[in-house]
Amino acid sequence: MASPPQTIVYVSNAGTKEIFVFAMDRDSGDLTQIERVCVPGTDKPSPTSMPMAVSPDRRFLYAALRSAPFPVSSFAIDNETGRLEHLGTAPLADSMAYVVTDRTGRFLLSASYPGAKLAINPIDGDGRVGVHATQILTTKPKAHCVVVDASNRYAYCTNLGADIVMQLRFDAAAGIVEPNQPAEIATKPNAGPRHLAFHPSGRFLYLLNETDATLGAYAIDPATGTLSELETKPTLPPDFAGKPSAADLHVAPNGHFIYSSERTTSTIKGYRIDPQRGTFSRCGRWPTETTPRGFAIDPRGRFLLAAGLGSNAMTVSAIDPDNGSLAALRQYRLGEMPNWIEIVDLR
Repeated sequence: MASPPQTIVYVSNAGTKEIFVFAMDRDSGDLTQIERVCVPGTDKPSPTSMPMAVSPDRRFLYAALRSAPFPVSSFAIDNETGRLEHLGTAPLADSMAYVVTDRTGRFLLSASYPGAKLAINPIDGDGRVGVHATQILTTKPKAHCVVVDASNRYAYCTNLGADIVMQLRFDAAAGIVEPNQPAEIATKPNAGPRHLAFHPSGRFLYLLNETDATLGAYAIDPATGTLSELETKPTLPPDFAGKPSAADLHVAPNGHFIYSSERTTSTIKGYRIDPQRGTFSRCGRWPTETTPRGFAIDPRGRFLLAAGLGSNAMTVSAIDPDNGSLAALRQYRLGEMPNWIEIVDLR
């Protein structure tokens, strides 16, 4: 009798409004499809993303549709099989480009790109997102990503249209934020801050800028949670002549490497991180799926999975533990417009 899966991959498909569920072999990276789950809540065409988030205890998954009434679905994760059970839907404040839970799993934070909002909704003890937000905060244009630090005391939110990262204090009891001092840190003009990723040490925060395709490293003050820029570097070659469109950003679990995706060239770029200083140096650039809006790294840092918004497929690549290079292993067909990947260890 086959043993139950231990690592599960969830891939959202915006065009077909469904989640593909795969079991992942931890040694080979091979995937076996378990099920396809519909994400209910709207009959209108879904825009080009369906962000997801997993609770810290890995018991629940949340998926947000970006068409009115902007529903977020709550799913229970079966701890033996990884299958999803739909628990309910709740309307969010707007079309959300990014969703994430706080570190306790009691609140869902979301950022609205078209609506310029940051919203926080409670999550009840059964894992369901609540209808009534604890806070809806107006931001500067094009809020794109929100993350909460490991201490659950600070949050950061990118505003792509204003070239800033909001610095916020998070009240984990009330589920609200307030501006830190200072309330924001600026990027270069027209950089287009998009996605954020923490270093596992908690000492550094990395920022991928969409419109100039640069990657920035920031030190986090442990006493105040405020950021200071360490360096910012281009992710595209000097002879690139097109319009950049950087997309996703992830740090390897061991903190040695960081990767970003770029949609115009359909590439993944990798950097080696200096764990003491937080700075980074290039380790490679590799072709991947067409329009790689989303990718993810497995919890052991052995594999990188990239979904192609334009190819309707996902490639699993092996990560070289010594130099961070990627080697494509196998491609998997998906639904229409895949764009978000979550990888969960059941045990």
